[in-house]
Amino acid sequence: MSVLIDTCANLSLGLITLGIVLSTYRLIRGPDMPDRAVALDLIGTLCVGFMAVYTIAKNDSAYLPAGMAVALMAFLGTVAFAQYLRHGG
Repeated sequence: MSVLIDTCANLSLGLITLGIVLSTYRLIRGPDMPDRAVALDLIGTLCVGFMAVYTIAKNDSAYLPAGMAVALMAFLGTVAFAQYLRHGG
C-alpha cells in the first residue's frame, strides 16, 4: 500500500481510539441513563468504524463480517434500551 494510505489509516485508528476513550468516560460519568445509552451506542459505532479502517489498513476483509455483527447488536441494544426507558424502567 502507499504511504499516504498507511498514514491516513494509522491517524484514523488513533482518532477512533481517542473517541472510544472519551465515550467510555461519558459512559462512566454520565449524569443520567440516556446519556450513558448514547455513549454505549457511540462506542459500538466507533468499534465498527475501527474494524472498517483496520480492514483497509491490513488489506484483509476478514473483519468485515464481525463489524456487521457488532453494528447489528449495537442497533438492537439501543432500540431495546430505548423501549426500556420509555416504559419507565
